[in-house]
This record gives sequence, structure tokens and C-alpha cells, in this order.
Amino acid sequence: MNIKNKPAAFFAILIISLMAFILYWGTTKPIDVVIQAGHEGRTHGNTGAVSKHYSEVKWNILVADEVTRILRSWDIEVKRVPAKVGIVRAKIAVAIHFDSANTPCHSGASIGYPSMDSYDFAQKWKRLYRGYFPYQWHVDNFTKNLENYYAYKWIRAEKFLVLELGEITCDKQTKWLKPRLKKVAHLIAYAIAKELDKEVPKPKI
Repeated sequence: MNIKNKPAAFFAILIISLMAFILYWGTTKPIDVVIQAGHEGRTHGNTGAVSKHYSEVKWNILVADEVTRILRSWDIEVKRVPAKVGIVRAKIAVAIHFDSANTPCHSGASIGYPSMDSYDFAQKWKRLYRGYFPYQWHVDNFTKNLENYYAYKWIRAEKFLVLELGEITCDKQTKWLKPRLKKVAHLIAYAIAKELDKEVPKPKI
């Protein structure tokens, strides 16, 4: 086929493709929950914190997998993703992390979120976890990594929290956290389920 005006034809195809994508995106139902294990699968760049005894990535994966398992046991739709992720829509997204510090025990728990749409959910989580986690808390979005989290632009969630669950380079915090990792995961699952208006049992940690 001989097309005389190739630039115009290319532009028309591009416009049609863009309109089709927008239509598809607008009619695609968001899944209930996306759970991301921070740094999972990264081999270079920011591969997660490490301490003498522990790896943040391993703890992120353990907690993320347990949160996913519990939510699915409650018949909640979950997409479990690693660090690298394509565009996905969700009602709620939670990224699991543990912090580190150059001077041990100078960090702790914190929350990041992309907009005020997630603020109320963030404060509910903080009140819940603060009732158990006995160490330091930072103000919300206290670092650029939290404020401008790389997955915000890929995971289009109505509510998105990045959870720093404690400092992996602080011995007293890791001694508290290690035997409670699955219980912390249960607490996260509970917070998500309640945000989705599901009636589920409150865990004890």
C-alpha cells in the first residue's frame, strides 16, 4: 500500500492508539491491594539496607509474602510485586521497608505517601503500629525517598503507603522485630482490610 503522507498517517495511528489506551485504562477496574517488597529483585543501585546480621530485602520479602497470604485468606484480591513493576491500578498499595542509619539506633519507624488522599490511612496505621512498636518515629515523608518514592508513578493507587517498620541497623530494634515479623505482617494486613471495610480479627503482637 502506497501512503503518500506517511507523517500524517503515523500521527493518526498514534492518536488512535492513545485514545484506545485511555479508554482501556479508564474502564479497567482497579484491584483491591498491591503489596510490594522494597528492593526485591534489584541487583544494582539501591539494593536495600544491610546490617551485621540481617538483610532488609529478606525481611521485606518475608513480611510482604505474609501480608499477601493473610489478605488472600480473607478473600481480598492482592497483587504481590517486586521492586520493578509495570503500571497497575489499585485501591490500596503498601510498600514494605526497614530503615537503616549510619549511626545505629538513630532511625526507627516512619511513613511515606504521595498525597493527602493517603493521609487518613497513614495516621490510622501510625496510631495502630505506635501502640506496639516501642522505638523512635519520624515525621511523615521525612526523606526524599519517602516523599518521592519511585513506585508512586507506576502503582496508581487511591491510597499508597510506604512503611518503614523499624531500623535494621539497631540491635535493640532488631531484637524486638525479628520474633515478631509475621505478627507485624498480620497487623499490616489488618490495617488494609479495615481500610477496605472488611470485618477481620485484630491481631496481637
